[in-house]
Amino acid sequence: MSITEPLVTPSEPHDPTHTDTGGEETGTRAGPESRGIEYISDEDRGGKPGSLFWVWATPSISFLTVTMGALMVAGLGLSLLQTLAVTVIANLGWIFVGVIAGSGPAAGTSGSVISRAFYGLRGNKAIVGLYGWLLAAVYLSLTWSSASVNGLGLLNRIGVPSTELVGVAVVIVIASVTVLVAIYGHGLITRLYPYVANGLVVVFLLATVFMFPHFDFSYEPAEKLTGTALVSAMTVGVTILGSTPLSFVNSPDMARYLPRSTPVWKTAAATGFGGALPGILFTMIGALIATGAGFDMLGDPMGAFETGLPSWFFPVFALAVIVAAIGLNGMTTYSASLSLQALGIPIRRIPSTLIIAVIGTVLTIVSVAIYDFTTSVSLLLQLVVVAAGPLIAVFVTDVLLRRNRYNDPDLFDETRTSRFWYRNGWNWPGLVSLVLGGVAATLFIDTDVFVGSLSDLTGLDLSIPSGMIVAAASYVVLAGKQVRSDSMTATRTQR
Repeated sequence: MSITEPLVTPSEPHDPTHTDTGGEETGTRAGPESRGIEYISDEDRGGKPGSLFWVWATPSISFLTVTMGALMVAGLGLSLLQTLAVTVIANLGWIFVGVIAGSGPAAGTSGSVISRAFYGLRGNKAIVGLYGWLLAAVYLSLTWSSASVNGLGLLNRIGVPSTELVGVAVVIVIASVTVLVAIYGHGLITRLYPYVANGLVVVFLLATVFMFPHFDFSYEPAEKLTGTALVSAMTVGVTILGSTPLSFVNSPDMARYLPRSTPVWKTAAATGFGGALPGILFTMIGALIATGAGFDMLGDPMGAFETGLPSWFFPVFALAVIVAAIGLNGMTTYSASLSLQALGIPIRRIPSTLIIAVIGTVLTIVSVAIYDFTTSVSLLLQLVVVAAGPLIAVFVTDVLLRRNRYNDPDLFDETRTSRFWYRNGWNWPGLVSLVLGGVAATLFIDTDVFVGSLSDLTGLDLSIPSGMIVAAASYVVLAGKQVRSDSMTATRTQR
């Protein structure tokens, strides 16, 4: 069976954890989504994979994407052609996001549950707790910080003073709207985000038209980079931009309501192209804006837009930036609530969402005081790849080795009789592969606060390829035989 073939089973396997919704609204209907990480039966599924295109386009149509594009030119000293090359290479990471998205319909549950297959029931809790949940709260605070600054700017234009109390109120309002999106969950996201994405495209493209006179298509850096310095800057750029797609290990969450028979390639294509195409476009728009004379896209990116946009349009653009942040964080909060459940904490998804939101809000209120948002975010994105690259590499490798065959009941069986109990709940081949990948990425990373020994030796930031290659290769060597055996067992069970 090929990975591109649909996983079709003659009869749905029994899942002892499945609870009859009793007519409750599911992820494909209106109303708050009460379902969490529970298995989704065939009768509760629906939709088409094409809907995922706009779901994943929404996070890429953002102010963060634009500012990171500007960073390539204004911060790293790359030319426009060099930035284009870096951007395309970095966005190839969406291929991996698409591949793991295909596991959602096959398993009928979230990525934080599917990963039990390669880390073990207890090992998975450690991984989900450290990455899928805690780091999500950090991401929330960063994006909300950006949105809050814009919210304060809009209030200033109508005479509201920028006091600490007003700042806290803005954060709480933005967080509350985000929480509503996450509470209504999958159904609202898949129905609403196409309209949100198209609206954002219109506003961001109009902003591009207004900024167009400031573009310098013949721009060349004052000091052209050559040799090792150029390659070093480009590898750092790939790390910064590539960290965004590689961080979306939650892509199965958005696809899990699709019918089991959905071809994997359709799910992967809709997810990958949805994230990559707008990501490339708006990164390059940010790079072009950075060529404008007098624009400080590093220290004051919103100031550049306030200068270049008509006074009547700037509030519209600022509002769109806030909406984009809410769209991204709505998905992040939604997946983080599922991750919290996967830790084994006896809590429903909606209360879990509120807990995540409270933590993210507190972090946001603290981080609003950061004076250089662009530099802070770029540093975090570089550090994220130490975990994100190896994580998604192990996930992709497992999907390919297992041929996307996941035995649903075993993923939910948390007893010692589960196939995924391994050694006392820990699957050491998966965990060791992840650690080895993280070590390799650390050795090759190059940031302002830490430079790996091999990066210092070569002058290059190869944290993404080194971390992913080492993690994937280690998993094949240490777990390949076991995973293939599990795949055959799942196939026999499902027949």
